[in-house]
Amino acid sequence: MSRPRTTPGPAPSAPRNAPDTPRSAPRDTSAATPGAAPDASSGAPREARGARARDNAPWTAFGGDLHLDLTERRAAGAGLRAALEDALREAVQDGRLAPGTRLPSSRALGEDLGIARNTVVEAYGQLTAEGWLDSRPGSGTTVAERAAPRPAGRPATVRADRRPTGRHDLLAGRPDLSLFPRSAWLASARRALAVAPHDAFDYGSPLGRIELRQALSDYLARVRGVRTDPDRLLVCAGFGQGLGLLAAALRGRGAGRIAVEGYGLPPQREVLRAAGLGLAPLPLDCNGARTDLLDDLGGASGTAERLGAVLLTPAHQFPSGAALAADRRAAAVRWARERDGYVIEDDYDGEFRYDRQPLGAMQALDPDRVVYGGTAAKSLAPGLRLAWLALPDELVEPVARLKALADTMSPVTDQLTFAELITSGRYDRHVRRCRLHYRRRRDLLVAALAERAPQVRVTGIAAGLHAVLQLPPGSRPEAELLGRARAAGLVLTGLDWYRARPDAERALDLPAAPDARPDAAPHDASDPSPNDTPDAAGAPPALVVGYATPSDHAFPAALDALCGILRES
Repeated sequence: MSRPRTTPGPAPSAPRNAPDTPRSAPRDTSAATPGAAPDASSGAPREARGARARDNAPWTAFGGDLHLDLTERRAAGAGLRAALEDALREAVQDGRLAPGTRLPSSRALGEDLGIARNTVVEAYGQLTAEGWLDSRPGSGTTVAERAAPRPAGRPATVRADRRPTGRHDLLAGRPDLSLFPRSAWLASARRALAVAPHDAFDYGSPLGRIELRQALSDYLARVRGVRTDPDRLLVCAGFGQGLGLLAAALRGRGAGRIAVEGYGLPPQREVLRAAGLGLAPLPLDCNGARTDLLDDLGGASGTAERLGAVLLTPAHQFPSGAALAADRRAAAVRWARERDGYVIEDDYDGEFRYDRQPLGAMQALDPDRVVYGGTAAKSLAPGLRLAWLALPDELVEPVARLKALADTMSPVTDQLTFAELITSGRYDRHVRRCRLHYRRRRDLLVAALAERAPQVRVTGIAAGLHAVLQLPPGSRPEAELLGRARAAGLVLTGLDWYRARPDAERALDLPAAPDARPDAAPHDASDPSPNDTPDAAGAPPALVVGYATPSDHAFPAALDALCGILRES
């Protein structure tokens, strides 16, 4: 009878009995007798009970995956069993083997490491006695649960989502996620995957899959009046990424600054600053941004102060809700042509219009000078990270090159699914359903405020997914109102949060933008320049309410809490 091998040998080239799924992993027989003994209480075999217990646990079926180094320990004089115990103990201590991880069976680990099974059984037994491992008959051997102290000097955990949380979420910027068309998305995914060519899953164009670019080209022309073709469309991971790519490309073309609306999304301004662009806020009134002032903001060509672009939300200014007047659209395009600049059109909620005819995309005025940006974040869900840019010819190559450097290309399966959703007509049906849903929400908000807080004026509601609530003069300060809202479990923002005048912009010696209240009167040619416009810090408070965000069952309670705060304002 030959002696079992007790010295480390080469690991086999492939794991013996390697499973395809965790359920088919070999059972650890180190603590169980051969055969499947039935459970006394349920009659189920021990293998079945062990499989159920292991369904949700991480597992390792191949000893080579443990990366246990026995050679150095053996060279230092340790016995084989002691070397194995030390290697396993170290793997648990440094976190490579997380609590709950199922280890290979004693027989499988012995064969993979080229050592006797009895040596593994003894090592498992010793570590189980010490509390490092946990072994139960029929359930195999797992890493024991234990309290792990936080290492000294470990950096603080970064929050995945910077949005505040509360019982009633009325933050603007998100749709009702319960409306996501799961069945339609699944049907489109099945169809798209069934007909997709094999090379669709290879590295592809940084512009995105041709199926989606073709579908978007047709859809945008039909719904938003965008003039483009698939070769000038780029699919990106959210409008934020697209804006960052554009900013970097403009910086490469010699732009030093970009004009932004006096009120807008602070994260977008962060993206622009991160790309090295200075910000020049434009005043706002009820007709939108004062694009007639662009000539006054632009620096000379070739200087660090040169204004290379203007970022606008012309169809539905965010957050005031104003639509950019026709003459101001024309003024922005004229400026771009004469100054070799670009207009970046953020059409973030172009599908949702209620009380007025849809406004066509500004891009149609001059596709060579206006970059159109759209997104599925409001119509479907922000978690999809699906957005697109319709680019002028001169920007296609530099922006696509930057996209390739950023992440090579956007994920394929969601692009194919979204393309199928559009071409099948399911997307149009979903948007129509959402439009009716959000209009009802808006009407409920307006009716509740008219009855329970009549002193509040609701504006910016002809389109979009949010409203601006303007309080009368003499109301509590905006900061105090927001504090009372937080105490009541309400999560919302004040209009001042969107104002383009944070410390980072003051440090650039830029003018503070004037008030952007939607009821502000239009300015005329005799109005002061942005540098002479007084601060609007003393204006009455206004709140920005995202009425689309809560689900149906949560909306009535959120509305009650909001009206309660406004009654006491």
